[in-house]
Amino acid sequence: MVNGLSVDVEDWFQVGAFESVIERDDWPSLVDRVERNMHAILDMFDEAGVSATFFALGWVAERHGGMMREIVNRGHELASHGWDHGRVFRMDRASFGADIERARKVLEDTSGSRVRGYRAPSFSIDVRTPWAFQELAEQGYTYSSSVAPVAHDHYGWAEAPRFAFRPLPWSDLIEIPVTTAMFAGRRLAAGGGGFFRVIPYAFSRWAIRQVNRHEGRPAVFYFHPWEIDPGQPRVAGAPLKSRLRHYTNLDRMSGKLRQLVGEFAWGRMDLLAHREAARLDAETVA
Repeated sequence: MVNGLSVDVEDWFQVGAFESVIERDDWPSLVDRVERNMHAILDMFDEAGVSATFFALGWVAERHGGMMREIVNRGHELASHGWDHGRVFRMDRASFGADIERARKVLEDTSGSRVRGYRAPSFSIDVRTPWAFQELAEQGYTYSSSVAPVAHDHYGWAEAPRFAFRPLPWSDLIEIPVTTAMFAGRRLAAGGGGFFRVIPYAFSRWAIRQVNRHEGRPAVFYFHPWEIDPGQPRVAGAPLKSRLRHYTNLDRMSGKLRQLVGEFAWGRMDLLAHREAARLDAETVA
């Protein structure tokens, strides 16, 4: 079973946890660490012989065009994470459309490759944004991985399907939610990020095996470049809960990732979307 491996390319100061204490206007003056972390990730993936999808912010791509080209040249997929990490449920359709169009143009211009996939910052496509999938389809995206089918204090669409689905009856657009596992009738977030970093590795192994072996479906895993960077600056003014989420186990993340990419089979999200589309088509015919 080939699972979907993805990286949300954003720097330490662009995360949702710090949006109340770090202004976007201050971003250009802050210490930029995304490129050094990205090189470490690309080298890790080369060593493991795996390919992945990098959902990059347009803001980052505009400043690191060479890094976008390197992602593609090393055999990975470059996809969109929007322009500057604005959450979709805080936009209207017009501003969302402008955001993803602007990001896509910069990503394609800097990398020389076509962008087909999108991931909403903080998995912020949910029941409040019924127009988001329509906009993605009309702009020519072929897949999205923007839904977290769980209840969470910052995001989540608990009623959404757990596995790939077509959100629009008139479009071939595929939505591939981030992975959840089931325990005692409850959905548990199990697709990476802070959950992977904070919870012991055995939980992720159990969750991915459940999805792969017992449900016969691929898992979708994600993380961020700043999560392998224990030397990043500390944001003292952020809420305690946010700081705990952001900084816990940064020094252990690289080791856990090496174990993960070595234990399971991984590939790009566009290829996973293609396989899932074929499965949905077969189910429709049946």
